[in-house]
Amino acid sequence: MKKVRKSAFMLMASVMSLSALLAACSGGNAEKPAAETPGSGTTAEQPAVDKPKEKVELEFWTHWGSTTRRPIIEKIVSDFNGSQDWITVKHVFLPYGEGWTKALAQIAAGNPPDVIIHEIAKVAQRADKNQVENLSPFLAKDDISGRFHEYLYEAMKYNGDVYALPFNTDTRFLFYNKKMFAEAGLDPEKPPTTWAEMEEYAKKLDVIGADGKIERLGYHPLLAGGHEMFMLNAGGGKAWVSADAKEVNINTPEHVEALKWLLSWNERLGQQNVETFKATFGSKTNEPLIAGKLAMKVENGTFWTQIRDFAANRDDFGVAPMPEFKPGSGHHSFSGGFTIEIPKGAKHPEASWEFLKFMTDYDAQKYWAQFNFDNVANKEVALDEDLLKDPVYAFSVQNLEVSNLTPAPVSAPDFQTLLNPEIEAAIQGQQSPEDALAKAQKAVEDLIAQNQ
Repeated sequence: MKKVRKSAFMLMASVMSLSALLAACSGGNAEKPAAETPGSGTTAEQPAVDKPKEKVELEFWTHWGSTTRRPIIEKIVSDFNGSQDWITVKHVFLPYGEGWTKALAQIAAGNPPDVIIHEIAKVAQRADKNQVENLSPFLAKDDISGRFHEYLYEAMKYNGDVYALPFNTDTRFLFYNKKMFAEAGLDPEKPPTTWAEMEEYAKKLDVIGADGKIERLGYHPLLAGGHEMFMLNAGGGKAWVSADAKEVNINTPEHVEALKWLLSWNERLGQQNVETFKATFGSKTNEPLIAGKLAMKVENGTFWTQIRDFAANRDDFGVAPMPEFKPGSGHHSFSGGFTIEIPKGAKHPEASWEFLKFMTDYDAQKYWAQFNFDNVANKEVALDEDLLKDPVYAFSVQNLEVSNLTPAPVSAPDFQTLLNPEIEAAIQGQQSPEDALAKAQKAVEDLIAQNQ
C-alpha cells in the first residue's frame, strides 16, 4: 500500500485547487474530445530491433468489451499495427476473470496468449508462481521505467525484478446529483465532507412512499460504495493485510465502528426494503444515480463516461472527495488498476515487448485517458494540458493523492475468501461485527502462518 504523493500531483494541485475543480464541474458539458491517433506524437528514439524475416502475429487478451472501452482499445491496437511492418496484434476479448483463468490453463499447456491485461494487485503472486515473463532483461536494454508513476512501477516488482508494466490505475470518489441537493434544501456546491454529514444529507434526500417503500435514496454505503471502500477509509487508508504480510489490520476499533455504521443503514431503512429497491437498478439510462434513484454514489473516475453518455444533463452532477470517517481523519480512497504483461512461455517475447512499449507510451496512454476519463500509468500523460482542461479528469488526478494501492501478499493472495464471508454474515445479521472481524483476523493470521 502506497499513498500517491508524487511531485507531479503536487505540481498540479498548486495550479488548480480542489475548490476550483469542484466549481468547474458545474460547467462540465463539453463534448467528447476529438479523436487523436496514437503514435502521432513525438516519442524518444528507441533502440533498433532485430526483426524476423516473417511477420509476427500476437494475441492480445483483455476484458474490455463494453461499447465504451472496446472501440478505444481496438483503435489503439490498429494504430500499433499501422506504426510498423513486422508485427500484427489481434485483440481478443474475454469477460472479466474468464481470460485470466483461461490464460493459466494455456500457460500450463505451453500455449499462452502473447500479451494480456491483468489485475494490478497480484503481480507478485504471478511472478512467484512463474506465470509471467521477467521483464528486467528487456528493461536493461530499453529502460522505459521513467515514464511511470513510481508507486505503480514499484508494484510491478518481485524480488527486485519487474514482471509487468502498469497500464492504468483508478481512484474512488463521490458523485452526487446537484439538482436533488437543491430540491432537498441542500447547497449543491457543498457536498458532505464526513460520514456523519453524508448520513444527515441522505436522510434529507430519501423519498419514502406512503406504503413505506423506498422511492429514492439519498445514499446507502452498501449499495453505492461497498464495505471495503468504507473500511479502508475508516482504517486510515491501510490495507487489510500489508504487502509483506507482517500486519493484519482487520480487527481494529475503527473497523468495528465502521461495520456497525454500515449495518445501521439497513436497520434504519429495513433490509428487505433495501433489497427490493436494489432490484430496480439497471445500467445506462437506468443506472440509479443517472435515473434519479440515488442522490450520491462512490465510484471510480471512469463512471463519468456513463454520466457523459447517458445523463440528460451533465450539469446536474458534481464530484467530491470521499467523505472522512471523522473530521480530520483524511479522505482516504482506494486505487486498483491493471497491468500489461507477457505470460510465461509466450512464443514471441521480443515482439510482445515492442507492443508493451507502445501501449504505455504517451500517445496510446493519452488516447485511453481522454475517452475513458481513466488514470493512466504514464505520469507525463497525467498532467497533459489538454486532458486537464476537463475538470472531472483533473479532479480524478488530484484525488490520487489520497488513494491507496493494496497489493495482496504472496503468502495470502486469496485472504479475502476468508474475510468477506465473515463480513457478509454480519451484514445479514448472523453475527456481531465484533465476532465477524475477530474470526476473520484469526483466520487470515493462521493462513499466513501456514504459508510462511
